[in-house]
Amino acid sequence: MKKILALILALAMVFALAACGQAAAPAANEAPAAEAAPAAEEAAPAAEEAAPAFKAGLLTLHDENSGYDANFITAFKAACEAVGAEAVVVSGVLEDQSAYDKAAELADAGCSVIFADSYGHQSYILQAAQDFPEVQFTSCTGDVALSSGVANFHNAFANIFQGRYLAGVAAGLKIQEMIDAGTVDAENVKVGYVGAMPYAEVISGYTSWFLGVRSIIENVTMDVIYTGSWYDETLEKESAEALIRGGAVLVSQHADSMGAPTACETAGVPNVSYNGSTQEACPNTYIISSRIDWQPYFEYAMKAVMAGENYDTDWCGTLETGSVKLTELNENVAAAGTAEKLAEVEAALLDGSLKVFDTAKWTLNGEHLTTYDKVAFYEGNECIWDGYFHESETRSAPYFDIIIDGITIKTL
Repeated sequence: MKKILALILALAMVFALAACGQAAAPAANEAPAAEAAPAAEEAAPAAEEAAPAFKAGLLTLHDENSGYDANFITAFKAACEAVGAEAVVVSGVLEDQSAYDKAAELADAGCSVIFADSYGHQSYILQAAQDFPEVQFTSCTGDVALSSGVANFHNAFANIFQGRYLAGVAAGLKIQEMIDAGTVDAENVKVGYVGAMPYAEVISGYTSWFLGVRSIIENVTMDVIYTGSWYDETLEKESAEALIRGGAVLVSQHADSMGAPTACETAGVPNVSYNGSTQEACPNTYIISSRIDWQPYFEYAMKAVMAGENYDTDWCGTLETGSVKLTELNENVAAAGTAEKLAEVEAALLDGSLKVFDTAKWTLNGEHLTTYDKVAFYEGNECIWDGYFHESETRSAPYFDIIIDGITIKTL
């Protein structure tokens, strides 16, 4: 009996040891069992996710090698930094269906507001606004937002004719200095202008500049050559050279490259540039430049969108809003007293005592106009009352399209 009990106990121990063997240590590729995880309420709180950045997009026709586009890009980046927005810039956007494609890509990428800097982008940006109603779009320098009926589509411009007039005053003072020095014939004073396109925007610009010159030199005339392109350095240079050969004693421009300033520097002819100083490259001929500062507008629009609000369908900047600027005067070339005279004229523009397009100061076919409602694509809108042409008052984009007496269009 004792032997049977001993055998039973021995067998029991064998089975017990076998059971313990099944609970052996984990294999080498298994980690030892960890302590039980703390209960859910004891877990550390998850870090809060950062709010998504506010994105704003800008489409430009060219890159920063173009003075026009560089002016937009600089202002846009400064505005984004000021309001805390992420700036997304796409350059080299053509005036075709690719403008819509790029705008759509920016909308899909999360941009809440998108700007385009060229008039030729407008129809494609309008299409994008219709397809992305939750995004705000501005076609800068455009002219159809008021009539489009699309709530998230906008236009913007500024009274750059004021800046051009001031730059023209500086040019006139320089010519008077040259007359006084005997290097220019007082009876035969001609200036030249390189224009990109025969659009109202360009006509308004060169007319206001010419009127600024004429406020100092009453008998001045002006030749204008259109290049047919916003940016063509070769054509702009050749146009300026042709104007100089034709007798221009000073040249200005509404074109985006260094072509005209370079031609002037080479020929030793004073120059008024556009959209930025060319003093570094043309220290002996550059006088001054006018430009639109787009930063106030970009900030205004982005702040509105950030606040969940809409903004003006058609917005026009002025001297008062800080949207019309002159670059630093080149004192080495400008006539003595220019800064003081510019301050005087600017004050008159600001208080309204001086109107750039005062009809007493210009004629068409020898007549002072008292009415005008024939603006191309803006027919039927009266533009003259109270003795002056009301530029950019009923619509931000310029509509002065009259070739006044004293201005001659030339071909290259």
